[in-house]
Amino acid sequence: NPGVNVWLPGEGTEVVLPTQYVLPPGPREGVVLNLAEYRLYYYPEAAEGETAYVMTYPISIGRMDWETPLGLTSVVAKVVNPSWYPPASVHQERRDEGRPALPRVVPPGPENPLGSRAMRLGLPGYLIHGTNRPAGVGMRVTHGCIRMYPKDIETIFEQVPVGTPVRIVNFPYKVGRLNNMLYL
Repeated sequence: NPGVNVWLPGEGTEVVLPTQYVLPPGPREGVVLNLAEYRLYYYPEAAEGETAYVMTYPISIGRMDWETPLGLTSVVAKVVNPSWYPPASVHQERRDEGRPALPRVVPPGPENPLGSRAMRLGLPGYLIHGTNRPAGVGMRVTHGCIRMYPKDIETIFEQVPVGTPVRIVNFPYKVGRLNNMLYL
């Protein structure tokens, strides 16, 4: 959308949204998080006789100083209306910046940065979760977690069972072919 203001496109402005994606390389199973494109792919298991498909959503990832780790893990737990227990590192960051202290526990509700759903990963301290600040989705704004739009986490939360593999990758370049056309 060249020439369109990304924050205030203006009423009536035509905006082109991508509806097809070149998929990241590797196994097409479980959840794949491609950090380079701020995108989550979920490959539900196709039932016998059904065509396989992929669900995809925009995500936020860790800031430069709070990198989201690469690797293979899985969804180990799911929580509706989670409480947030800010880790010591976040408390220290706030002290270093002279910002007000956080409570030991942030209960569910509009002030909770985890939103209404959280899927705990096998990497200690890392979650795929909703947010109370959806404007940050699509950016490097988290402390390493994967943040999703509230409606997106609610949708995928119902689809992804505990035990689902999660592959966190960083593929800035992807190659695909469709109708004899090569896409990069």
